Amino acid sequence: MSGLYKTLLVSLAIISVCLSVWFSMRMDKVDGSHLAYRLRPLRLIGYTAWLLVEIIKANWAVTRIIISSKMPIRQKLFNVPASQTTDIAQVIFANSITLTPGTITVETEQAHFLVHALSFNDTDMDSLADMDRRVTAVEAEGE
Repeated sequence: MSGLYKTLLVSLAIISVCLSVWFSMRMDKVDGSHLAYRLRPLRLIGYTAWLLVEIIKANWAVTRIIISSKMPIRQKLFNVPASQTTDIAQVIFANSITLTPGTITVETEQAHFLVHALSFNDTDMDSLADMDRRVTAVEAEGE
């Protein structure tokens, strides 16, 4: 992504990608562990668009907090229930929380996450419950 397209750089990039794919395939044969990708692609696209809008809104809110002379910071650690059944959906939910400025997923458990908020308010739990519902809707039904 440097904008340099010299033969050596492009060749090394292609070799690097091929080696990474080869190592991944080889590791999969050794441990036999497979990740279930039970996601609905169209809903995932819709969720991604919704998440981008939420990230923009959260960026604006964090910017207002930083610029404010009073810095209305109300930090809080709290548990957020997670209703996803697959590991990939839980990762999407945890990363979505972390991508939203002002929040970070500190710890993940099977049924809940520990989240830190820069400026906690009572509507945060409702927003996170809505995000949880949307990620769960992206999951395909159990097989």
